[in-house]
Amino acid sequence: MLDDVDQLKSVLKPSNERKDCTMPLSPYLTTFPEISENCYLHPSAQIIGDVQIGPDSSVWCNAVLRGDVNHIRIGHSSNFQDLAMGHVSHKNASKPAGSPLIIGDYVTIAHSVILHGCNIGDECLIGMGSIVMDDVIIHKHVMLGAGSLVPPGKVLESGFLYVGRPAVKVRALTPEEISYFKYSAEHYVRIKNNYLATVVAQPSE
Repeated sequence: MLDDVDQLKSVLKPSNERKDCTMPLSPYLTTFPEISENCYLHPSAQIIGDVQIGPDSSVWCNAVLRGDVNHIRIGHSSNFQDLAMGHVSHKNASKPAGSPLIIGDYVTIAHSVILHGCNIGDECLIGMGSIVMDDVIIHKHVMLGAGSLVPPGKVLESGFLYVGRPAVKVRALTPEEISYFKYSAEHYVRIKNNYLATVVAQPSE
């Protein structure tokens, strides 16, 4: 629980003293987002509650990560792009752990993706407008084509392209495609570094 205003201010203060904007963070009950060094959070994004984001990751314009009834964890060097939404499912008697949202390292979550209580492995690419439902497990090195729907509980095997509504395995990925996953994520690390380096003039008080 946050005890006083000074403690709240200390949590809100960016760990790397960035000067570009106020971080778009909100508490939920006793939880508050934890943001690692060198992350970039666009000011129009919303990061709420029990959310932890690893180093060099980024959350872009109008994206939402809502860790209220369960937790959200994002690894390092991952990007959660414009208009993407991440949410979770609550714990209950039949499902004590509920469905948290877990995103690994070097993951690209493209524009307008919806992720709900699923697990995305390292070095994956989730294509624009895709929907991934509760308890889906996507293993390392998976490409999900744009506009796909992955229904609850499905497991996507490592090394394959999946496309469709519902998503089906289409073919094995080439070595070039697999190497692209890390390239894509590192490209977004470079972009967010540019944003962090951009000095935005602050209005005079």
